Amino acid sequence: MLKVGMVGVGCISGIYLHNIFNVFKDVELVAVCDLIRERAENAQKQYNIPKLYDTMEELFADPEIDIVLNLTRPYQHYAVSKAALLAGKHVYCEKPLGADLEEGIELVKLANEKGLYLGGAPDTFMGAGIQTCRKLIDDGLIGDVIGGRCVMASHGVESWHPDPDFYYQRGGGPLFDMGPYYITALINLLGGIKSVYGYAHTSYPTRLITADPHKGEIIEVNTPTHIESFLHFDSGITVSLLTSFDIFSTRQTNIEIYGTKGTLYVPDPNCFGGNLVLKNGEAGAATAIIFHNGETGKDETYPVTFDYAENSRCLGLDDIAVAIETGRPGRTTCKQTFHVLETMAGVLKSAESGLPYVMSSHFDREAPMDPCLPHGKL
Repeated sequence: MLKVGMVGVGCISGIYLHNIFNVFKDVELVAVCDLIRERAENAQKQYNIPKLYDTMEELFADPEIDIVLNLTRPYQHYAVSKAALLAGKHVYCEKPLGADLEEGIELVKLANEKGLYLGGAPDTFMGAGIQTCRKLIDDGLIGDVIGGRCVMASHGVESWHPDPDFYYQRGGGPLFDMGPYYITALINLLGGIKSVYGYAHTSYPTRLITADPHKGEIIEVNTPTHIESFLHFDSGITVSLLTSFDIFSTRQTNIEIYGTKGTLYVPDPNCFGGNLVLKNGEAGAATAIIFHNGETGKDETYPVTFDYAENSRCLGLDDIAVAIETGRPGRTTCKQTFHVLETMAGVLKSAESGLPYVMSSHFDREAPMDPCLPHGKL
């Protein structure tokens, strides 16, 4: 069992802490650290974590720690991951891998030079929803894939998030914040991306926070907040992806995959489970595939074949830990997270230049999840 040190004990840490101590059996959290010491103290007290460090450098110097879990803000990911790698630690980082392409290139090079694993979120594609969709596509239920359409649109996070400023800074925005969920799901469903084309715009130069504790404060927006992109896959198909914090309402959400035999409506890639619907073009009827609550669809029900329909963040960390110990390929390594980062950075570079961006990285899918393993063991 590998030992983990957590750097950053903010909002997302709660579900990681719960799942590390209650679900997954291949990792052990032994230390925490946060710039706001009270956050680390609260986590230590609630979960009886053995060690609390004042600085990340002290945590990195602990010889007991095998993997650093980097849960800091997006623009801090690079510095924390780099320091951990330089200290000889494997790293699992929340999305994105870096705030720009250059940061990702340097981190991957450093990890390779040191022979260390550099993995990261999102791991939602490993959940029941996307894994079931992958099987349906691979089994040919929608025929040959023609293309797809994805939409992630809202009017931002300042009306509900307790600390929304970083969403509108470098490394944030709807593409770098939510895009990793959609792009990671897409490449695990359809394979690698060859080139991208993008359009980017900022509709509102400032944002008014309406949620406590920063209610009434103004955010200066320093990143695009409305991005339309077109992803050209190695297979030859094109999928459009809209990510926006500027839209009040839309009726189209999530991911639609179009095939020669029908359309697959993929559940929210920000979640592990959810309902998915297959529109059978040959039969002319919608088939609801609801795999976690026993309900039957209109025409046909597919059997439950994959685990992790609940919020299973930490699944990717556990997978990396097992990959390190056994030598098998990991599903959430930097091969994937860098391909996703380059896709997003390429979209913004294309938006600046007005020309398509040709990808330098290549991605091949790893094996699907094994539905026969016990829950919490990979």
